[in-house]
Amino acid sequence: MSNINPSQITFARVRRRWSKAQLAKELGVSSRSIQNYESGASAPESETLAKIAKLLNFPQQFFFIEESMPTIGEHAASFRKLSKMTEAMKNCAHHAGIMGFRINEWIESKFNLPEANLPDLSDLPPEVAAATLRRMWGLGNAPIPNMVHLLESKGIRVFSLVEEVLEVDAFCVWHDGKPFIFLNTMKSAERSRFDAAHELGHLVRDLYSMQHGESRGPEMEQDANAFAAAFLMPEESVVAYKPPVFTLKYLIEYKHFWGVSLAALAYRYHTLKQMTEWTYRSLCIEIARNGYRTNEPEPMERESSQLFSKVFDFLRLKKMGRSQIAENLMISVDEINALTFKLTQLYVVSGENIVSGEGRGEAPKLRLV
Repeated sequence: MSNINPSQITFARVRRRWSKAQLAKELGVSSRSIQNYESGASAPESETLAKIAKLLNFPQQFFFIEESMPTIGEHAASFRKLSKMTEAMKNCAHHAGIMGFRINEWIESKFNLPEANLPDLSDLPPEVAAATLRRMWGLGNAPIPNMVHLLESKGIRVFSLVEEVLEVDAFCVWHDGKPFIFLNTMKSAERSRFDAAHELGHLVRDLYSMQHGESRGPEMEQDANAFAAAFLMPEESVVAYKPPVFTLKYLIEYKHFWGVSLAALAYRYHTLKQMTEWTYRSLCIEIARNGYRTNEPEPMERESSQLFSKVFDFLRLKKMGRSQIAENLMISVDEINALTFKLTQLYVVSGENIVSGEGRGEAPKLRLV
């Protein structure tokens, strides 16, 4: 089986976050054998390849793809909590992102997706950049109904993260001139919305460093957090619309209005000097005591992709299911589901064009190629 592409074996193993020793043990071969398979010094027998495919959940055809897979440079992607991330976790997340690139490329071969036109706001402080982007996008100072829908309508490709990298909050990256955001959908909906706004901050404020592979420090992450807070909770509206007293009961009521976590709302009021240091500390203690830092009270509905739902609904009308899509991409159906929010939402399609709207986070425009 000399026409196997050995780099595909490496890719599949890293994508599943398996070590060479772990794969060797499951196959009942030596680690040296895995090294040989991945270097091209030798090729696995057909029976061994079948076992590799089953263990790593890739169709056997995947290992015969000749062209090289896309890559993500070491510092090209922006990760939250990078200091706590192992190299294996980071590489696995990169490979999940690459699978997202392939899915997006396939969809773009069938549909015209919205073009991204993100401004470069790197010269502005986070608070000013957030207000500027809201103004440019015509959002005013109102709450954002759905972050994922908004990002998709602005040409940002939004994917969900996969099981192997659930420790990763979110990350963003530019590929082929297009912005991508990958979100952990196992977190609370409120925290996932904040992550989406955080990554948006990187895309509009850190464009140069991301595209040139420059490393980023904690200050950049703090700035992205400040951008996210200001983007989701504009100062003017937050100050004008505040509770009569800062109690847990009122904050829970107001967090629904902005679609943010209880802790994020309390911190926003504190940074805008709307409450005393003593009040803020008391609220933090009460939030922690009630377990609201990990389990959000009265959680909001989780956001999903409108773009993917529309695409796959339309393809079903054309008698093309996920199995055919997976076969075309030479990946598993599980891979598609994991990266596309498990295709949970259904949307109406009409004729040759998918029905869509514009405006504040409404459906992105899609047209058949």
